[in-house]
Amino acid sequence: MLYQPILDLFEIKPGMVYLDCTAGRGGHAEMVAQQMDETGHVIALDADPTNADFTRNRLADAKCKVDVLHRNFAQIPSILEELELDGVDLLLADLGFASNQMDDPQRGMTFQADGPLDMRLNPDLPTTAADIVNRTPENELADLIFQLGEERLSRRIAKKIVQIRSQEPIKNTLALADLVSSCFPPHQRGKRARIHPATRTFMALRIAVNEELLALDRLLDALPRIIKPGGVAAIISFHSLEDRRVKQKFLQFDQNDCAKRLTRKPIVADDAEIRQNSRSRSAKLRAVRFTSA
Repeated sequence: MLYQPILDLFEIKPGMVYLDCTAGRGGHAEMVAQQMDETGHVIALDADPTNADFTRNRLADAKCKVDVLHRNFAQIPSILEELELDGVDLLLADLGFASNQMDDPQRGMTFQADGPLDMRLNPDLPTTAADIVNRTPENELADLIFQLGEERLSRRIAKKIVQIRSQEPIKNTLALADLVSSCFPPHQRGKRARIHPATRTFMALRIAVNEELLALDRLLDALPRIIKPGGVAAIISFHSLEDRRVKQKFLQFDQNDCAKRLTRKPIVADDAEIRQNSRSRSAKLRAVRFTSA
């Protein structure tokens, strides 16, 4: 996604170290590795062990040095210390999700088919979406759905969830999706609806389960310490909660003469890419170059 704009921003040179915070299926990491010779170094992280293994195999024949780790990008400072690196030249965080994650009913992120209400990217995480739905007090659940999903009907939805779970636990995605849909007026349901009524509630639960915004905040705070002078950090966001954080932090870096914004306005996918990949429609790419020493 947004491959050419990323390459244009990065201006890859021999000897650079590239850190892919969210490797997914390895597309961006492979793209960068193909531009590097044996002096380059690609580090790819993913919280999902399945994707980490896939990326490791995909980059097996790369000319450059490659490290693929099953780790969350919130841990980058300690990861660089383990790799005995004082920083990186290029960093990309694609905050979207791989198709294998979104489309697999067993991951619990889709309401197109039934599956367990899980939503964990890393199966080692202790809390599932079902845990949150069935254990969180009503007011806290309403706040979570409103704050992380920007869902205006959050209080109505939380009340309905508590009502249903008092009779039996809510364990599956379609049960939750149907419950949420029932809270909406008829014209906002069915084929005429702009988005599925459960979209924002599912997003809120996924963000909460994986602590996505906390991880992003940690990454943004760490950037000045992990990007080498002259290095570039690029982030692709997909919803306003993410993009607002990235935009404000990059502006702060610019105002403090810590870094220069390379994208005053976000770069978005062109019509050709959107036709090939409809999920790229929501992508916003922002980048900064950290000042030289």
